Amino acid sequence: DIEKDTVDFSPNYDETTEEPSVLPARFPNLLLNGTAGIAVGMATNIPPHNLGELIDGIFAIIKDPEITIKKLMKYIPGPDFPTSGFIYGTAGIKNAYETGRGKIVLRARAMIEVQSRSGKNAIVVTEIPYSVNKAKLIERIADLVRNRKIEGISDLRDESDREGMRIVIELKKDVVAPIILNRLYKTTPMESSFGVIMLAIVDGRPKILNLKDALVHFIYHRREVVLRRTRYELRKAEERAHILVGLVKALENIDEVINIIKTSKNQPEAKQRLIKRFKFSDIQAQAILDMRLGRLTSLEIEKVIKEYEEVMALIKELKKILSDEKVLISVIVKELEDIKEEFTDERRTEIIEETKELTIEDLVEQEDLVVTVSHRGYIKRAPLNQYRSQKRGGKGMSGMGTIDGDFVENLFVAKTHDQILIFSSLGKAYSLRVHEIPQGGRASRGRSVVNLVQMSQNETIASLIAISDSGGDSGGDSGGDSKSNLHILMATNKGMIKKTEIVEFKNAKHTGLIAIGLANDDKLVSALMVKSGKDIVVATKNGYAARFVETDVRAMGRSAQGVKAVNLQKGDAIVGIALVEKGITLLTVTEKGYGKRTKTSEYPKQKRGGKGVITLKTTTKTGKVIGVKMVSKDDEVIMISNKGKFLRLKAKDVPVQGRNTQGVKMMNLVKEERLSGMAVLAEKEDKDETKE
Repeated sequence: DIEKDTVDFSPNYDETTEEPSVLPARFPNLLLNGTAGIAVGMATNIPPHNLGELIDGIFAIIKDPEITIKKLMKYIPGPDFPTSGFIYGTAGIKNAYETGRGKIVLRARAMIEVQSRSGKNAIVVTEIPYSVNKAKLIERIADLVRNRKIEGISDLRDESDREGMRIVIELKKDVVAPIILNRLYKTTPMESSFGVIMLAIVDGRPKILNLKDALVHFIYHRREVVLRRTRYELRKAEERAHILVGLVKALENIDEVINIIKTSKNQPEAKQRLIKRFKFSDIQAQAILDMRLGRLTSLEIEKVIKEYEEVMALIKELKKILSDEKVLISVIVKELEDIKEEFTDERRTEIIEETKELTIEDLVEQEDLVVTVSHRGYIKRAPLNQYRSQKRGGKGMSGMGTIDGDFVENLFVAKTHDQILIFSSLGKAYSLRVHEIPQGGRASRGRSVVNLVQMSQNETIASLIAISDSGGDSGGDSGGDSKSNLHILMATNKGMIKKTEIVEFKNAKHTGLIAIGLANDDKLVSALMVKSGKDIVVATKNGYAARFVETDVRAMGRSAQGVKAVNLQKGDAIVGIALVEKGITLLTVTEKGYGKRTKTSEYPKQKRGGKGVITLKTTTKTGKVIGVKMVSKDDEVIMISNKGKFLRLKAKDVPVQGRNTQGVKMMNLVKEERLSGMAVLAEKEDKDETKE
């Protein structure tokens, strides 16, 4: 309708012609297709929207001019991008629609498929965020894989064709696909943001508009366009009606009209005579003179009369539009309905309501896992159900594949989301999440810790502490409650002990930090989490144990060396520390598979730095003590040998004996086989498993 005087025209840049100051759009194009631009000191960035939703929003405003933006968003829930994908979270949309500014997070649509050729899992991307270049996205992923920023991707290819986009990211075996997908979102343009700035020129001035303002201004614009078009059409209709009135009058007196024209010397004379005789206007007289002879048939006369009636009806309708606001609005609505019916399509971009930041933990199911660490630093995790219960004295079954000179040294139960603090023999602390530890079968060897944290070649793992999300421990060498008033207690081979607040380790990363200062030739042998006021037992390999209150050890910084825990005899060394709990017993285990439980009441409280008392009578038959654990009768114990075998048994099957005894045979070991580690499980066995 630009030719119907619907908008103003102004000179173009060099005044050689004129151009419309604004186009008479029949739909809200500014919101439908969006726009982006930068000017001096300002910028605009309006996202595209769905046509049908915009028109429904306009109808809602027309029906209820006082509608709130919150209610308006029921009709227009958010932008709709032509490249589809996801809008992640609604907070940015809400801000943009209410204030004119907001940040919308966009995500690619990706699914995890099993490849028919290789049988491996693959992440298949079929939709990407708006304005993201597919080639640059693939290049970015390839760079991250080459630089080892993302591990677990074996192949990357573009299978896009006329049917649509398809980027295939093939994964290595045993890789958790959701974790890789989440890392791709975090490190590549598969997740990008659209900064909304709804700035437009309103009445010649730049203005930030909210959603309702933008639609209201369109309605005003459309109202003005329809009014100006109607006035133009009315003027043209009235001009035509004026001519038709003259034609009808001339046809009624056709013989006289023809006679006047025939007897006139020229057209000007004929025009003047017709005006004088029939009171025609100049326009009417000229139309009569321009009329062809074919119009003089009876059928043509009827057509002229019918056209006159139609024009008069149109004039009546146009005047009604100009005089009645409701009729004017109905015209606008009808035209929008026609556009919606002909051009609207389904929404392409899916809006995900959840606005919580997605972390790797959100994609990993929470479950109990057994974490095992070998003497040479190979670590793995495995489902707890792989470790079925057996009776005391059993031979066990293979639990980890080992190589010559290697054996399982540490084992404990933790949940998938727990944090693992790894304390090294050199007194450093490293941090891992359990889900970052590679999963392996019962007999698999696992992966070297040095590939997961930045330990040096001369470091070995001294202790691991699993810290749950709630702040307490979840197994291993730890114990405690909430994070308030919690400390890490560390003991060294040469009899030193140190206590440090747990908050000191909150910044522990894969790169590690100092946990304890060590003297020459000393090494860290054990660490656990302790709550203030607890009694602890420090055990030595020659079968001695000292019990004292942890408050005897004052809290120190991470770099301090600590204080003396026990007075060691020549050739003796600390093998472990344990927390004393009410109603439980101290389990002591030797390298040759002997062990026993002893009531904690048999261990008198002493001052820190003493010799301690006998906890197990060591002989050549029993071998040296390898560790101590606090257990209840409902606990279960897993024991590991240096040959990679394990035995799971109930703590109640281990007899309670006095301190000055050798204990009983707990695990049958073959020649040169030694017990190397043990862990305590706090869960109960199912009845069916017990029968088995």
